[in-house]
Amino acid sequence: MTAIILIPARMASTRLPGKPLADIQGEPMIVHVWRRACEAGIGEVVVAADAPEIVAAVEAAGGRAVLTGMHHQSGSDRIFEALGLADPGGLHDIVVNVQGDLPTVEAATVRAAFQPLADPAVDIGTVCAQITRAEERIDPNVVKVVGSPLSDTQMRALYFTRATAPHGEGPLWHHIGLYAYRRAALARFVALPPSALEQREKLEQLRALEAGMRIDVSVVGEVPLGVDTPHDLERARVMLARK
Repeated sequence: MTAIILIPARMASTRLPGKPLADIQGEPMIVHVWRRACEAGIGEVVVAADAPEIVAAVEAAGGRAVLTGMHHQSGSDRIFEALGLADPGGLHDIVVNVQGDLPTVEAATVRAAFQPLADPAVDIGTVCAQITRAEERIDPNVVKVVGSPLSDTQMRALYFTRATAPHGEGPLWHHIGLYAYRRAALARFVALPPSALEQREKLEQLRALEAGMRIDVSVVGEVPLGVDTPHDLERARVMLARK
């Protein structure tokens, strides 16, 4: 398998406008994410940007970025366009989507999303971590994955939900929005119309499950900080200042 890591980044953000260029330790946030993705060591890393300023910031750091349209409704749509721009010859058969607002993501977490695709029956790989804070068990902003265990570190996804699930005693799993797609699976996914459960839960990955695609999930140790607000940005600055 040959992989390419694509990082969708857009300037428009309701709670933190211009988020990809927010300064953290003297560099734009998107550059921190790009560096973390490079550290994973699984393939070329390309930023899929919706603005020339993002492209310029990445290229100034020595990275590669492509300029995509501003019309995309989701990150998966953006990376599909970027894939055609960055790899028009189809050299890469695995596409790893790393969110552009995860400046603290560990390289091992990126690699973990890629690992389930060693099984040819798997269409999409992703990651999760065990929920340890009681309040997150009932928080609808914390997406849970319900899965059937395959090993101590991997499960087959049966459902994703904002509800507290599954019911009963046992761990709950916080889904982390990193994905590794087989190239053909990504093409199929973006061609599908939004599904009923996807629209109800506001979770795009349910479209794949409803279409019969297989998603396997690797278990990792912690959830990376997603930067959505000015408060999150300050937390990221503190965390990265310690490294």
